[in-house]
Amino acid sequence: MTIKTIATNRKAYHNYHIQDSLEAGIALTGTEIKSIRAGRVSLREAFVKPEADELWLLNTHIARYEQGSYLSHEPTRPRKLLLHRKEIDNLVSKMQEKGFTLVPLKLYIKGDVAKVEVALAKGKRLYDKREAITRREMDRELGRVMKRQRLRSG
Repeated sequence: MTIKTIATNRKAYHNYHIQDSLEAGIALTGTEIKSIRAGRVSLREAFVKPEADELWLLNTHIARYEQGSYLSHEPTRPRKLLLHRKEIDNLVSKMQEKGFTLVPLKLYIKGDVAKVEVALAKGKRLYDKREAITRREMDRELGRVMKRQRLRSG
């Protein structure tokens, strides 16, 4: 089964400690799936919210389909996530008791169906973000030094 990644939420890895992730289907309209296949999706401000024993994907921007009529979809409308009841109950209980939030990590097409990878995440503190940035910069500098050493010795 082929998997084609359409959009990733890189900001989520910067702002959250990612714990568990799982795959969920999305209830879409015809013009939405066409826009997704065209790659016109943004997960930057997206989040998942439980409501009435269902999970809803909010603030995901799926651009209007250009060849669609005036009856095309709203770009940021709430979209229902398709999961089994036990999975929804498990996620909602973890969100309530441990202070986790649900964040979409990536949207992809698996076979002919659009799926979203949703993760339980805990927000990072400001000092955690600074620590991650300094660690990344140190790794880059170490890589540069190692590359220079290889070029001199080789």
